[in-house]
Amino acid sequence: MLTQDEAFRKFKSRLELNDRERQNASKRHTEVREHIRSRFSIDRDFLTGSYARYTKTKPLKDIDIFFVLAESERKKYRDKVPSVVLDDFYNALVDKYGKSAVRKQGRSVNVDFGVVVDAEDNTDYRVVSVDVVPAFVDGDNYEIPNSDTGKWMKTNPNIHAQEARDAHQAYSNEWKGLVRMVKYWNNNAKHGADKPVKPSFLIEVMALQCLHGGWQGRFDYELQAFFAALADRVQDEWPDPAGLGSPISESMDGQRKARAKELLQAASREASNAIHLARKGQNGEALKAWRLLFGPKFPLS
Repeated sequence: MLTQDEAFRKFKSRLELNDRERQNASKRHTEVREHIRSRFSIDRDFLTGSYARYTKTKPLKDIDIFFVLAESERKKYRDKVPSVVLDDFYNALVDKYGKSAVRKQGRSVNVDFGVVVDAEDNTDYRVVSVDVVPAFVDGDNYEIPNSDTGKWMKTNPNIHAQEARDAHQAYSNEWKGLVRMVKYWNNNAKHGADKPVKPSFLIEVMALQCLHGGWQGRFDYELQAFFAALADRVQDEWPDPAGLGSPISESMDGQRKARAKELLQAASREASNAIHLARKGQNGEALKAWRLLFGPKFPLS
């Protein structure tokens, strides 16, 4: 039987992308990038978001592709409301993938590839979807459309990536693994379609402060404390780490934050129970408790 540490190491490995997943993701995002380039004047495009920061969890969804529009497109789009560029990106992607596969979002356009996620959260090594993000250069930063506010918003994914790299290094290179685990908990089907913490990037932003003191060498204790810290602070306002855009927590109203707090507190209690079972020598029961908490990717053997 696996020890607690072996189980967490295996869990961590299962949430990391393997070569087949990376190959499929590369094929998909290259396909989308080539299509968008054929329809718009693009200065450059690159991967961003949690996929680029190595904090993406399983199943592999919503890979962010950042498209920096050329200056020749500025007059056509930047001086207009954000919905205009999002509508045009949406229509371009519908032409290739069909209306049923494409969905407009507040700051991006999502393309779903019709991949079925099985009961064990497997996708046959295929990426489920990508998010296409239009952008313009704004000095050292970027501006992206935000149709939720009707305004363009500043952002800088390079700063987000650097923050994650620094936090990971400061935590003995275990920070990103812990973040992926909690993001996976956030995706757990037992929560229903409504994730406790939304967007999942908020977990990463909170982890910049809630994971502190350095790696102590125990996944079980670290995660129990992490859940407790998230519960304590999920009702706070969490600004953009780059100091540019609107608060990352703005999409969660008071009711949603209260629900998230309750579920995070419950997760902390469940983690404490799993630790208690292991202390009593009931290793198998402890592993089952962790699997119930996190979901099917947590190993029992």
